[in-house]
Amino acid sequence: MSQPLTHLAIIMDGNGRWAQSRKLGRTRGHREGAKRVDEIVTECCELGIRYLTLYTFSTENWNRPAYEVNVLMRLLVQQLRLMDKKLVKNRISLVAQGTLDRLPKFVQKELKRVIRLTDFSEPNLTLNLSLSYGGRQEIVDGARTLAEKVLRGELKPSDISEGVFRAHLYRPDFPDPDLLIRTGGESRVSNFLLWEIAYTEFHVTPILWPDFGIEALHAALHVFGKKQRRFGKTQEQVIESISHFVV
Repeated sequence: MSQPLTHLAIIMDGNGRWAQSRKLGRTRGHREGAKRVDEIVTECCELGIRYLTLYTFSTENWNRPAYEVNVLMRLLVQQLRLMDKKLVKNRISLVAQGTLDRLPKFVQKELKRVIRLTDFSEPNLTLNLSLSYGGRQEIVDGARTLAEKVLRGELKPSDISEGVFRAHLYRPDFPDPDLLIRTGGESRVSNFLLWEIAYTEFHVTPILWPDFGIEALHAALHVFGKKQRRFGKTQEQVIESISHFVV
């Protein structure tokens, strides 16, 4: 039985290695990687995936050389200006999560413009850019907000459950990812969606992000479709629950 996929998350890794393997500058790798974003976003929309979260720039990426960070910020703005009309045409809403106040003002301005432009009430796809994002920071921010509510008397410590905590994460309106794809062959999660991926299926591919096209996406989705997601239940329980929906 094919698994439904509502939320896809992607760690887009390998731009630098792609460039280095071709004896090109890292900037060229980032430019090629940006091209893949447009292609994959469009395909996900056509496939009926409702939520797509892309790990675009991590909190750790601020530690890269200033020149490279500047290039990445300018590429982001360029990509937003190239994609805005297609996002509108395909009714794709853009949102972002992370410590967005750390982004340069010119990036914040362009990001807000496209977010406002694509604020559809019923989008075909919601594209979530994780920018200046860290999973640990997200959890800390949520815990801090809850602590402030407790101090103000709006909440008792005994009221804090998993559901209440989840409601204070960056995107409580998003379902947890069904599938996380990581390109570039590394098998770590790199501080990405640490709370949300508790029961997410992982697909690691050696393909570097600039080479990750539609065929590679379909291959990952095909593997995911064959998986049985038990969420702590036994295989027999899952089969029984599925049988209730079979006429």
